[in-house]
Amino acid sequence: MDSTGINIFVAAPRTLTEADGRVRLAAPGEAVMRALQIVGVDAVIDCREALRQALSD
Repeated sequence: MDSTGINIFVAAPRTLTEADGRVRLAAPGEAVMRALQIVGVDAVIDCREALRQALSD
């Protein structure tokens, strides 16, 4: 994942929160999850192991 992808994950929660929305990431690959953890994005985005988990409340 490059900086463009990371910037999208950083901006999306802010934008969606203002519109009463949210971001959930379903089944991110190991490399994607690692990149998100390194930059701290996993703290602001709800990451779930499976699509079913991401779709449930």
